[in-house]
Amino acid sequence: MIKAYRKTATIKAEKFDPENGVIPKGVFDKEYEHTTSGMISAMVDELKTSNQSHNWHVKTLEGDLKVKPGYWIVTGVNGERWPIADDVFKNTYAELPVINKGIAHWIELTKQDGKSLGDMFVDYAPKQLTDADEHMISNWVNDTKNKIVISNTLARAWLDGYTVEEEK
Repeated sequence: MIKAYRKTATIKAEKFDPENGVIPKGVFDKEYEHTTSGMISAMVDELKTSNQSHNWHVKTLEGDLKVKPGYWIVTGVNGERWPIADDVFKNTYAELPVINKGIAHWIELTKQDGKSLGDMFVDYAPKQLTDADEHMISNWVNDTKNKIVISNTLARAWLDGYTVEEEK
């Protein structure tokens, strides 16, 4: 019987964009082998376009894999790397929600108190919340007119993890 699965690990990813100087860790320009048709093809392309040809690769657990500009270089939970084409990446992964420091503190304290996500939705406030936390939470909740967006963002942050926004 086939079962459905979802990914549960949080990964880090960086889009490979060598034209703008974005070359993620582990990506390198591998020299062409002198006996391959790849080198001949690269030389012909360089002569036609006057642009330097690159043979970009990333080190993975399976060995060196060829990557193209626009690919995403993903780093897994154990530090392993692999390339993913842009369209596949966008259909597979979603960016973690960005929340403020007060909301993050609220989530962590609620979890530490053994409370549920549902408790957060019915105005549970841990005693350890600071006035600054409560002010950030209040601003965040009242800043968005769409309560569904707030509820969904809070649920995604609780379940999947989150990124804390930089202070302004």
